[in-house]
Formats: sequence, structure tokens, C-alpha cells
Amino acid sequence: MTTTLDKQGLARLVAGDIRAGSFVNLGIGQPTSVSNYLRPEQHVTLHTENGMLGMGAQAHGDDVDADLINAGKVPVTELPGAAYFHHADSFAMMRGGHLDVCVLGAFQVSVGGDLANWSTGAPDAIPAVGGAMDLAIGAKETWVMMTLFARDGTCKIVPELTYPATGIDCVTRVYTPDAVFVIGDGVVRVRETYGVGMQQLSERMGMELEPVS
Repeated sequence: MTTTLDKQGLARLVAGDIRAGSFVNLGIGQPTSVSNYLRPEQHVTLHTENGMLGMGAQAHGDDVDADLINAGKVPVTELPGAAYFHHADSFAMMRGGHLDVCVLGAFQVSVGGDLANWSTGAPDAIPAVGGAMDLAIGAKETWVMMTLFARDGTCKIVPELTYPATGIDCVTRVYTPDAVFVIGDGVVRVRETYGVGMQQLSERMGMELEPVS
């Protein structure tokens, strides 16, 4: 058990778990930082829903090109061999099962692997789900990066979603500053914890947890 992970540590952890040779989409927000920690020897190819294959790390300083952005409008770099294509072709890749992993943020994940990440129903919420639904269902694996507890202290891994669903039975892994969870068969399993014991975590989350065997 180590201390709670910061955002950089969490992104580094996710990057290290991506299998070599994978095709991956990183969702808007915190997941985009994963690109900064991918190692060249992993040979991971990053896809963006706005039509790019072969995205590199986030761009800074003189590397910033206003025409070279990811789906979240963040300036990015390109790797040798990068390709560009129509938005429709990008969605065909997403829906066609060609992505090995997508990494998304979330408001809630259910114990059954259901995902809610596009609306809380608040008046100022974004107007539509965008490409998140296509990614969550189209990718071979959907991983989530999020804080484990909301600002009011409630757990964001829940028995059932109370926010509008993005995808059903799609999340297989949840990365949080407190622990990494493996989701499957309606069971929440803990791979490792950070700064908290498993029993204490179970009590705070209000649910039974099992260790990854």
C-alpha cells in the first residue's frame, strides 16, 4: 500500500498497463495525459475521433500547431507515419471494433460495468453524448480514469447508474487515486490500493470488494 496517486501517477499507471502494439483512444479530460507517459518501445498507436491516427504527446511551446489538435481541442504532436482521415472514417474505426482500448472519464460506473460519463442532468450540462457511446461500446476494452468519490463524498462506483448511461456492460477496469478496480460478472475486484487498506476502502464505498486472484 502506497500513498494516494496524483494525476500524473495515475496517468503513468494507465500508460504502463497498455499492451504493446495496441490501438488506443484517449477520452477528453484526464485520459489525454496518458499520452505523455507512453514509452516508444510499447508501439502504441493513438487514435482521435476527430480523424487522426498516430498522435503523440501533448504539444508545448514551439511544438504547438493550432491545426493539430485532439478531440478535446488540446494541441498534440504527431508521430512518424501519422495519418489523417474523414470524421466518418474515424467513427467507423470506433464502431467497427478496431480499437483495443479506450480510456474515458466518468461520473459513475456500476458494479455491472455500465458507464455514465456525459451528463449529470445539470442545466449547464453538455448537450449530447458525442463519440463516447461509440468508443465505450466499440472498443475491445473500456477503461475508466476518475476520482473514486464525488465532492459530496459519495462513491462513484455504484450498484446502478443514476445518471444517463453512455454504455452498458462495457467497463472492465477503473483507475482511481485510491485503487485500481477490475469489473466483471457483477463483482468489483481490487487489484491494488493506494494510501488506504482494502477493508477501510470497502467500508467507505459501502460495498463488498474482492481481491484480484
